[in-house]
Amino acid sequence: MAQNSKYNVRFLGAAGTVTGSKYLLTLDDKKILVDCGLFQGLKYLRELNWMDFPINPAEIDLVLLTHGHLDHCGYLPRLVKQGFDGPIYSTFPTADLVEIILTDSAKIQEEDALHANENKYSKHAPALPLYDLKDVEKTLPLLRTVEVDQFFVVYEHIKFRFRHNAHIPGASFIELIINEKTIVFSGDIGRPNDPMLLPPEMPEKADYLFVESTYGDREHPEESTEDILLKIINDSLLKHGPLFVSSFTVDRAQDFMYLIWQLKQAKKIPDIAVYLDSPMGVDVSKLFLKYPEWLSMDSDDFQKVFKNTKIVHSIEETRMLARNKSPHIVIAGSGMMNGGRILGYLEEQLGNPNATFILPGYQAEGTRGRTLAEGGKSIKLRGKFFNVRATIEHITTMSSHADQSELIDWLRNIKKAPKKVFIVHGENSSAVAFRNKLEEVYQWDCTIPQLNDTFELII
Repeated sequence: MAQNSKYNVRFLGAAGTVTGSKYLLTLDDKKILVDCGLFQGLKYLRELNWMDFPINPAEIDLVLLTHGHLDHCGYLPRLVKQGFDGPIYSTFPTADLVEIILTDSAKIQEEDALHANENKYSKHAPALPLYDLKDVEKTLPLLRTVEVDQFFVVYEHIKFRFRHNAHIPGASFIELIINEKTIVFSGDIGRPNDPMLLPPEMPEKADYLFVESTYGDREHPEESTEDILLKIINDSLLKHGPLFVSSFTVDRAQDFMYLIWQLKQAKKIPDIAVYLDSPMGVDVSKLFLKYPEWLSMDSDDFQKVFKNTKIVHSIEETRMLARNKSPHIVIAGSGMMNGGRILGYLEEQLGNPNATFILPGYQAEGTRGRTLAEGGKSIKLRGKFFNVRATIEHITTMSSHADQSELIDWLRNIKKAPKKVFIVHGENSSAVAFRNKLEEVYQWDCTIPQLNDTFELII
């Protein structure tokens, strides 16, 4: 590989939007894809998932994953189905999460397609899943695990390493070294004071920097999540109604389990029954016990948290629980209400004025969660509209993404200005505000790429 060669990067996702992270590096005769996520939210974005990959996936040499969220790994089975058969590198917890999340995603898509065909509300005949369990089975053998904080050489002049990034177990930012030049992909940057995970490490050098901007235009509220949750639970108990948490099943579900357990331990709330209705959430919870080295909390405490939570094992249990209007707490996926077991609870309880639904963290444009967070009076579920009479609470303090100040602080150890900063993984307002702040604080050369933009890299 010649020194001072010219290479390029193409933005195939999370450019001008938050979801669908995919960055394709072309390095002479090598092609490296960083993240391989599904688009979520707005219809025109979701429709991109059904389109053929912009290049022949068989030409891609390898994939690097920052972490195991669906918008960063959920397109992998489609990529494999279209011809990719190279290695997919990740940390150990991320590899486990990818198996859990892709399996769950395939099951949900198969179930949704079946439901649409049975009830004839899809314009497609028949409705098909984006991918199925067989596609996932062909994808998982390609996963390759790498120890965190250790460089792994893939070619003579190319190596990379994963570094702790909080956010969720196994999440990392990537340092990719090419001809002794450093490209940093931030992935999703977690909070420095996460209640359960070790704080994120910080990059010291970046010739090119790809940085997320999910909350690039705002600061998280200073009010404690515990106080907010305590008030919501007490208000729910006063109404003698059920409380439903539409939670992201990786990390957020566990955060809710932990906080409710702490409130019970402190005797601030009664010993109300807490249910976890998410097969994936159960599997992810077990990962917290499998990888204690990623945690800031005592793993023995999480054992107690897990025991405090009743596990829902079947759809029949979900249906019974969804009709129960007495006080109890249910944590169910998915976090943006675009699928998962939470849909059954919405159908049964959204019209109940004594019920309460909690939305945690970021809600993408076009999702049911975003509609409810913005005060929507009705939402569409499985071909029918349901009016909103339940109380909707949006907790933003629990976000697993760094806010503007935390993003700025995460970059403070980079002393030499990068050649270019690419601001990604944010809605336009967030990306613009974060670009302005970065230029004000560090005077760096920043750009906000859009979908399918290609930029030359001088390395």
